[in-house]
Amino acid sequence: MSNASPEQDGGARERLQRWLPKLVLSPSCVLVLFFVYGFIAWTSYISFSDSGMMPDYTWVGLHQWSRLWTSWTWGIALHNIWVFGLLYIISCIVLGLILAILLDQRIRAEGVLRTIYLYPMALSFIVTGTAWQWFLNPGLGLEKTMHDLGWQSFSFNWLIDSNMAIYTVVIAAVWQATGFVMAMFLAGLRGIDGEMIKAAQIDGAPAWKIYARIIIPQLRPVFLSAVVVLAHLAIKSFDLIVAMTGGGPGNATAVPATFMYSYAFSRNEMGIAAASAVFMLAVIAALIIPYLYSELREPRS
Repeated sequence: MSNASPEQDGGARERLQRWLPKLVLSPSCVLVLFFVYGFIAWTSYISFSDSGMMPDYTWVGLHQWSRLWTSWTWGIALHNIWVFGLLYIISCIVLGLILAILLDQRIRAEGVLRTIYLYPMALSFIVTGTAWQWFLNPGLGLEKTMHDLGWQSFSFNWLIDSNMAIYTVVIAAVWQATGFVMAMFLAGLRGIDGEMIKAAQIDGAPAWKIYARIIIPQLRPVFLSAVVVLAHLAIKSFDLIVAMTGGGPGNATAVPATFMYSYAFSRNEMGIAAASAVFMLAVIAALIIPYLYSELREPRS
């Protein structure tokens, strides 16, 4: 028989209930600390080392970073990600907002249309890139189909044109993400107080002015969330570009992610690859940390 009093049993049970969640979560926390933050720290150190094909822990300071920023390939990758990211974010936001406004009119088959628009986001970037690569390939897709239908003068060879290839990646990425942005805006529109809109309508305000001065300004948090999410996806656009263009023709669609992979696994320049990876991490952190701070901080009294 136990000699413990009911008070002692209750205290032990309370301590167990308090510590059990921590004990259950602790293995996952340890694994995340090691495999995520541990390897982030390791990659950061490698970017300051003399690593080539294999890790070399000899400290060389900013040598790898200097080589990175004097590389013409890195300059092309930065230019491409700037063009891709800007067009991708703006196009997704504009098209997503337009689709959300149309669906917010309580039209028939809204559920079906919403599902159709959201479906591309359920696909992986590999699938999207492969499908669009087939569709835009002059020998397989749209151009060949038009020629088979008798339109012999039709030409759409952007995929193999070094000046236009980056825009085909933009088209594919916008097709995939627009539905997701539409859902964000639609949720924001459904959360706006209808009394304000009714008051403006009673005052005779036209629809475009109601949207411009009442509705869209209240969607500012949604705009911010959309920009952060899309910027994050743009920086991580490795798999879409590899599946669709492989970074080509030449370096026409190279971005920092493909640059990092190429230097790490093809050119055996682990130090430069690590420096480019740390730079991408810093850019993502610069986008996400202020956003998380603004979202999670307690409201001021």
